[in-house]
Amino acid sequence: MHASNDPDAPDAVKSRGSRAGSLPWRTVWFSLVGVTVVLALTGLLLGRETRLAPFLIVLPALFAGRGSVRQTVFASVWVNLVVIASLIDTPLDTLAADVGVVVFALVFTGLSVAGAAQRVRREGEIARLRSAAAALQRQILRPFPLLTDDLLVQGLYEPVEEDSRVGGDIYEVVDSPYGSRVFIGDVQGKGLSAISAAFAVLTAFREAAVSEPTLTAVVDALENSVLRHNSFAAQAGERERFVTALVLGISSGPEAQAINCGHVEPYILHGDQAGPALRHEPSVPLGLASLTPEPRTVEWFDFPPGSTLLLCTDGVTEARDAAGAFYPLEDRVTHWGEVAPRDIARTVHRELQQHTGGRPTDDTAVLVLRRRADTGSD
Repeated sequence: MHASNDPDAPDAVKSRGSRAGSLPWRTVWFSLVGVTVVLALTGLLLGRETRLAPFLIVLPALFAGRGSVRQTVFASVWVNLVVIASLIDTPLDTLAADVGVVVFALVFTGLSVAGAAQRVRREGEIARLRSAAAALQRQILRPFPLLTDDLLVQGLYEPVEEDSRVGGDIYEVVDSPYGSRVFIGDVQGKGLSAISAAFAVLTAFREAAVSEPTLTAVVDALENSVLRHNSFAAQAGERERFVTALVLGISSGPEAQAINCGHVEPYILHGDQAGPALRHEPSVPLGLASLTPEPRTVEWFDFPPGSTLLLCTDGVTEARDAAGAFYPLEDRVTHWGEVAPRDIARTVHRELQQHTGGRPTDDTAVLVLRRRADTGSD
């Protein structure tokens, strides 16, 4: 199946980053030749002296903002040669004036080359940082599939490795003495500080899932972990964050329990029926329990053997197409009741790529939980 926990992904990002730092050479040639010809023809048709220098020297500056260093150098050489040729053909009033124009063109185009080099170096540093952040996310999240005595879990994890957009989508499945416990969450905000908060919550879940006998105690441990992290963040001058989360407890019975802390609702798929698994309104996200007097409570729901539960982050439900329309997850799940978990994850990935035109703007995490009817279930 497609799993984005891919050790080669940072290299792919580097490749995309290098391509983004240059323009097609056809564009470079067309721009230089086209502008030069247009200016020359304009001078001839208007019957006046053609002064190309004031117009052409801006071209290297334009290439410096989008093209590679090599392309900027090429444009600078072209412009300087054309300027010198134009002055030889139609010199100014004095030699000093001609020399001044040439010197000005050389200095301006040289600054354009220096600017392009600085921009490309800065973009390379950003690409390395965002690749490192995405690699860090992949290392703290286990690859699919995940197995427990009760569940087969397939899924999808797709970090957005663009600028500072790398976020804090997290998930975990633990086989505990109290049954299978599942966690999916989304840390508010983006960047390395969001990943730090994600790691704190994920570590707390892995510990609490095997030590706490009740699901409410597990969630209390997660709440405390967010509060502790926010306290350290405040001391360091960083922003405090909250975490939306969905925590499930699944054992041998036909029902499962859930506590939804402001997260995207789960969908139950069984046969030809599919829809939201929970009926109650979610409670507040982790880190915000003090804002409401209402305690978080467990909700039980039917989860019989052979059925499937779909969990995701808002990178799925809030993915938009070119017209701004959201990805219609609730409509799509109605067709997936008999589909294998790994095929559901593949389908979500393919449809999200199509829906966003291959340009998602948020991390994506999907968990597909199949309630195991027997240990040979696949």
